[in-house]
Amino acid sequence: MPQIRIKYFTDKIDKLEYIAGKSDWIDLRASEEVELKAGDFKLIPLGVAMELPQGYEAHLVPRSSTFKNYGILQTNSCGIIDCTYCGDEDMWRMPVYATRDTVIHVNDRICQFRIVENQPKIVFDEVASLGNANRGGFGSTGKQ
Repeated sequence: MPQIRIKYFTDKIDKLEYIAGKSDWIDLRASEEVELKAGDFKLIPLGVAMELPQGYEAHLVPRSSTFKNYGILQTNSCGIIDCTYCGDEDMWRMPVYATRDTVIHVNDRICQFRIVENQPKIVFDEVASLGNANRGGFGSTGKQ
């Protein structure tokens, strides 16, 4: 089981916890109160820095209720945090765009992450034809 060293920047947020059997995504919380007006952009501080194991990266995405509850969208859709972002001041943040006026309070669960192994090294082999049946193009089920 990989161990992750974590630094908390505040004691005002709940500690991270892995809940076995429920989900392998771990909730992250706002570490300061953020007030946004419709159209505002903000990097919301999440109050943690981590040292991910070599060969792993974190994928950070909104929780399913984030837009409904706060009217914010994560501007990079999915944030990727690689294992080199591990300094003492490398606090994780969520870049958001507000679609309405909103307030996010300290300790509100706004996003989640999971760690995954880095993609293995690959080599592209250029060919004139893949030799497979034509499925009909983008979005096609292959049925005519």
